[in-house]
Amino acid sequence: MSARREGVLPRPRATVRRRIPLRPAAHHRGERTATRRRYLMCQPYPFDAVEADRPWTDRTSAPLTSRRALMQWGRLYSLYLSLGHDVRLIGPLPGLPDAVRAAATATVVDGRVLGARRGGPAGEAAYLDWFRAQGFTEVRGAVYANEGARDFLATTRWVLAGRRLGSPPEAHREALDYFRRPLISLELADPRFGHLDTALSVLDGDEIMYCPAAFSEVSRDVLAGLFPDALLVDEPDVAAGGLNAVSDGLHVILPEAAGPVMDHLRRRGFRPIGMDLSELVREDGGIKSCTLELGPGA
Repeated sequence: MSARREGVLPRPRATVRRRIPLRPAAHHRGERTATRRRYLMCQPYPFDAVEADRPWTDRTSAPLTSRRALMQWGRLYSLYLSLGHDVRLIGPLPGLPDAVRAAATATVVDGRVLGARRGGPAGEAAYLDWFRAQGFTEVRGAVYANEGARDFLATTRWVLAGRRLGSPPEAHREALDYFRRPLISLELADPRFGHLDTALSVLDGDEIMYCPAAFSEVSRDVLAGLFPDALLVDEPDVAAGGLNAVSDGLHVILPEAAGPVMDHLRRRGFRPIGMDLSELVREDGGIKSCTLELGPGA
């Protein structure tokens, strides 16, 4: 199939010209309001014994403890409830410590569920079974490798898809065909940003914030053209995972250490809320990673 038909880069600039009119996202005006959302989360269990054996676990700080991880996860869960959101639960899933990172197991766009496809057991099959049991009628596993809603972020008009510089675009073509939404393929050029959700966050509708340094030059041009009023965040400000955030259009929940990002958000009329999920993520994502959005709440 041609790149024109698929609507996916390999060169983002050319694809956007052919497939998607360069209608920039409008800057927000007026008072911000929260929209009730539906989220899916997975309680961590058992965290310490399995997680400590993983080669990428940070061993420079205090040892992992299931009790502390569960307390941090519980605070995030309780916060969503206090803000009026509908939070569904799966698990806990014994033997699958990565299942707590719900966003890495699937992507949900307009009610369609596309499972993640990762290198090891992380609970994707259990999540897809959950969706089917809950009455989702369009559910399928992925053919090509992706890390779910960590790689795919939906705005009102588009699906933003991240991939490492030089990696093949097949997963993006698969998502484009399945979700039936215009898809913007973005290349992550800086290895410190392993997934799109560490470099970019959707704030409200087609309003986003992102770190330009995370992307290739071509992808920076695409983002600048489509989102001229985006909140741009410098590299030092995202060191604490400040872009791995969840927003309901008013409240933006992000790591408590991301103080500079919170200041930017307040100036835009948002209400940032800092949370500590350090025991759960250990440099592998953050609040967004533990939260899989299912769509607007009833």
